[in-house]
Amino acid sequence: MAAKDDYLIETMLDMGLLARERVDEIRPEAEAAGEGVLDTLVKQGAVAPSLVTQAKSTYFGVESVSLGDMRLSDDVIKAIPRHVAKKYNAVPVSVSDSSIVVAINDPSDIENLDGLQVALGKSIEHRVASENEIQEALAEYYGGSSREDGGLSQMIQDITEGEVEVSAMTSAMGDAGESVEADAPIIKLVNQIIADAFKMRASDIHLEPMAKTFRIRYRIDGMCMEQKSPPKRLQPPIIARLKIQSGMSIAEKRIPQDGRIQTSVSGKTIDLRVNCLPTTHGESIVMRILDKTGLKLGLAELGFMADDQATFERLIGLPDGILLVTGPTGSGKTTTLYSCLNYINRPDRKIITVEDPVEYMLAGINQVQVHEQIGFTFATALRSMLRQAPNVIMLGEIRDLETATIAINASLTGHLVFSTLHTNDAPGAVARLIDIGVKPFLVASSARCLMAQRLVRKICKKCISNSTITEHEMHTLGITPEQLATANIKKGRGCPDCNRTGNRGRMGIFEIFLIQDEARKLIYEKAPSNVLRNKAREMGMRTLREDGTRKVLAGVTTADEVIRATSGDAN
Repeated sequence: MAAKDDYLIETMLDMGLLARERVDEIRPEAEAAGEGVLDTLVKQGAVAPSLVTQAKSTYFGVESVSLGDMRLSDDVIKAIPRHVAKKYNAVPVSVSDSSIVVAINDPSDIENLDGLQVALGKSIEHRVASENEIQEALAEYYGGSSREDGGLSQMIQDITEGEVEVSAMTSAMGDAGESVEADAPIIKLVNQIIADAFKMRASDIHLEPMAKTFRIRYRIDGMCMEQKSPPKRLQPPIIARLKIQSGMSIAEKRIPQDGRIQTSVSGKTIDLRVNCLPTTHGESIVMRILDKTGLKLGLAELGFMADDQATFERLIGLPDGILLVTGPTGSGKTTTLYSCLNYINRPDRKIITVEDPVEYMLAGINQVQVHEQIGFTFATALRSMLRQAPNVIMLGEIRDLETATIAINASLTGHLVFSTLHTNDAPGAVARLIDIGVKPFLVASSARCLMAQRLVRKICKKCISNSTITEHEMHTLGITPEQLATANIKKGRGCPDCNRTGNRGRMGIFEIFLIQDEARKLIYEKAPSNVLRNKAREMGMRTLREDGTRKVLAGVTTADEVIRATSGDAN
C-alpha cells in the first residue's frame, strides 16, 4: 500500500512540487501507519490536494478541472443519475449528444471508468479533480448518501425517478372536489424545502408556478438563488400542504391570502410569514423566514464603523426627539430599529412599539399589533399608548399626516421616538414629512437624526483573499491613489460555505444626518432637498457611497457591491 502512489511521487519530484528529502523523511511513518506517502503528506498539510491533482493530470495526460469554481446546471447534473454518480464517484461536467465529460479522482481505475460508461450507455471523456472537490460536488448537487441525510435535490430526484410514490389521499379537498395529495412524501418535501432554506440562511422562499415548471428560489443575502425544481405535477399538493400549514383556505384560489407557519429546524423554532397570490399558471407562495438571531445584533454587527457607532449610541441614549431610519423595502430598517431597542432595553425604561404586523416578540417590550379592519390604526394605537407613559416609542412606519403629527408631538413632550420612512436619502426625509403635511417648524424642532441605509453583502471569511480594484471602480467610488496605497482590498474566491458566491451575510452602509442649528434653520425656511443635502455634507455627513467606500478600503465588502447598492447616490 505504501508503494501505491510512488508513480505520483516521482511525477511530483520531476515537476518540482515535492522535495525528495521530505519524501524520505515521511516514508517510514507512512509505512508504519499502512498509508501512502502522499496520503500522509496531504493529511499533515505538507502537500495541497490541488498539487496531487496537478500531478495526476500530468502523468495521465488528462485535463484537470476545479469543480469548486464551476456552477453546474440541472441539465448537466441530470446526465448522470444520483445512484450512478455516487457509485462511481463521478461528477458530470458537460454534456453533448454523443458523450459526457465527467470529473473523477483516479484515472488509473480502468474498471471504474468502464463500469461508468456501461451504466451511462454513452462514451465518456474524463477529467481529473481532487477527491474533496468531488465529494463536495456530490453532496451539493445530489444530496447526502442516504435518504435520511439527503437534501432537497435528492428528495426531488427520488420522487422524479419514482423511488417514492406519491399517492392521492383525501385529507383535503379542492374547490372542484379533486383530492389533494397530502401524504408523507409531500410533507417531507415541503419540510425539506423549509429546512434547506433555513440552513442556507435564506430570508425568503419563493415558490413560483411557470408554464411548464414549478420554480423554487431562495433569497440569500438579498439575491435570489434558484434551487432544483420539483416536477410540475407536484405543484398542487405542495401549494395545498403549505396553505393548510399556514391556516389558509385551500378552497379559495381566486384572491390573495396571508398566513403564518411555526416549525422546528434542527431543534430551533422558526416562524414563517406566508403570502399566497393567484397568478396565471397557479398560486405563487412567498414565505418570509423570521429569524430572531438578527435582532440581537450589536451596532458593530449592523455595519457601523467605530466613529458612527459612537455617534449613534449617543443619539439613541437621548431622552427625547425623533430618529428616522429611511430606505427602500428590504434595506434592513426594521433590524436596525430592533437592534436599537435591544441596546436601550433596560428595566428602568418603558418601551412600546406599534407594528403592522408584529413579526418578532421581544422580551421586556410592550408590542402593539395594528388592526386596520376594525379601525385600530397606527394613529389610534399611538394616541392610546401615550397614556401608558412610555419612555421610548417605536412606530413601524410613518404613513400619513395624523400618524406623523402624533409621533412628532410625542417626541416634543419628552418621548424618544423611533420610526421609518420610505425615502432614498437622509435629507429627503425632511421633504417627505413636509409633503404629507407636517409643519416645517415641527420637523425642525423634533428631529434629532435622519439616517438612510442600504445593505451590502460581506466577503466570506472562509474564502477571503487579496484582490485589486479597477480604474472604473476607483473613479466611481472616488478612491484616490493615496487611499489605495494603504487599502486592504479583498474578495471571496467562492467556497461551499458561501454557496460559491464569495459573500456570506450582509451589513449596512449608512448616511447619518445630525440635525443641528444650521440645518434646523434651513428646514424651518423650507429649503429644497439639494440645499439641505449640501449643508449636511458641509456639516460632515458621509453619503451612502462614501460610507460604503470606507468598508471597501477596510476589506469587508467589495466595490461592485457598494456600486450596486448606491447606484442612485449623488455624491
